[in-house]
Amino acid sequence: MKRNRRKLLQMLGAGVAFYGPWTVNRVWSQAAQKKPLVIGLTMDASGQFGASGMDERLGAMLAIREYNDKGGVLGRRIEALHMDTETTPATGSRIAERMITRNEAAVLIGAVHSGVANAISQVAQKYGTVFFNTNSSSPTEAGRDCHRVKFVWDGNGTNFNHAIVKNAMKASGRNWLLLTNDYVWGHQTSKSTRALIEANGGKVVEELLVPQNTRDFSSYLLKIQQIKPNVIATAVGGDDIKALRQQVVQTKLDKSFAWINNQQDWPDVYGLGPDAVFGVFGTTWYYRLDLPGVKDFVARYQKTYPGVQIKVPGNVFLNGYLATREYLRVVEEAGSTNNIAVIKKLEGRKMAAADRMQHHDAWIDAATHQVQQTIYMASYNDKPAEKDDIFKIIAQVPPQEVVDQDAAKSCKLETYEATPSYEQ
Repeated sequence: MKRNRRKLLQMLGAGVAFYGPWTVNRVWSQAAQKKPLVIGLTMDASGQFGASGMDERLGAMLAIREYNDKGGVLGRRIEALHMDTETTPATGSRIAERMITRNEAAVLIGAVHSGVANAISQVAQKYGTVFFNTNSSSPTEAGRDCHRVKFVWDGNGTNFNHAIVKNAMKASGRNWLLLTNDYVWGHQTSKSTRALIEANGGKVVEELLVPQNTRDFSSYLLKIQQIKPNVIATAVGGDDIKALRQQVVQTKLDKSFAWINNQQDWPDVYGLGPDAVFGVFGTTWYYRLDLPGVKDFVARYQKTYPGVQIKVPGNVFLNGYLATREYLRVVEEAGSTNNIAVIKKLEGRKMAAADRMQHHDAWIDAATHQVQQTIYMASYNDKPAEKDDIFKIIAQVPPQEVVDQDAAKSCKLETYEATPSYEQ
């Protein structure tokens, strides 16, 4: 089993085609001559979001495996092709072009870095290829950078701010410092945070920009000690937030200030130790939610990936899984991979809470193509039921209460007529 797993991870990391299911399945004898349906996985395997890229890739692969075990889709075997987007927009653009023009991918799925997601979506729109942005959270992704072919599956910075900022201001004070990753997601998330702070009578006393791939936060932590804000709101992600959390604990500043992390992705905090899970933060899912289907989903994860470092699934894995599964469902319903047919099935699509293992029904906004879903507020769990039970869910907020109203104002989707027809 260990040897098989090593082989799987080597294939996933090398950017090669991966064929499912993993064992011979006799259903293919009936449709062996049909062209396989290729899903292009545009996910990071290196760079700032390499860990999250690996996580969402495993989520997509589980959905593909489950479909192939049932006979694929429209009688076609599903093949996954992954190439490392390297947390770099230029690489994402180049890989999207190759997957569409050379590998004949029917759809592109995956992204964590919002700059990479935007770059991929521009190429996808040029050809008419449907693109699912699974995990990047800049408000611009469903706003000014929206496209007819792009669908955004994660909550964005504004959604999380609506759930967190007002309550944090009441509990901790009105003077806030913003710690911002210096790229589009950080900028737009902190812009949203600032707007909500000021709208509720608060003040941003300072904003500190953090370059991507920062590992030494000592100068930032010194400035925080000098400024003495009531609240520090971070829009920092990936390996950067791992380093920040560890250094905040080392300097004991986690006990001196109120900390808000707009969104806490599971791969960025898993394994850091309980002390590093401080403050209040947002997420879209947790593996111990007391909801139908959650325990079974966790069991399927652990059975499929017994040797991975992250022992239980989190929000990033789930987004990769749900997005891929929903694409395959829509192809079945449409009876085709034709892009316009798929897009029209997705626009306004309603998804039941039980089906997504969340507290409230979700839907895809037809005007922005963003999935509107439950947002959870969480903090450190001081009474864990088991080792990995590090989150305490302190509130769940219906999607209607956290809608990003600005996205609809700035999103201008291309017309169907201006979107090239595409089908593989």
